[in-house]
Amino acid sequence: MLRKAGYSADVAANGLEVLEALERQTYDVILMDVQMPEMNGLEAAKAIRRRWPDRPVRIIALTAYALKGDKEKCIESGMDDYISKPVQMEELTNVLRGLISQDDVAQEG
Repeated sequence: MLRKAGYSADVAANGLEVLEALERQTYDVILMDVQMPEMNGLEAAKAIRRRWPDRPVRIIALTAYALKGDKEKCIESGMDDYISKPVQMEELTNVLRGLISQDDVAQEG
């Protein structure tokens, strides 16, 4: 889906691999699965925000659990947005465009 929308991506199998990838390079956006082995997405998001508080990476939660309060838990953990699974192409591109628009506004201000 990302390639089709014109984006490139790296893959991490769990939250620990996400942190290792961030040690090697910076990313504009992280699509973070909430349910991962080793370290789940909520824990990984908290660790990213603690470890790199000034890094402007955007974190989007991906989860199959679309229960009331789940979005709030994701936002409280340090994520910027939330997409429920199965991910729909239109929703994914809308969220990514929204983040790009927010970045444009922030750069202008």
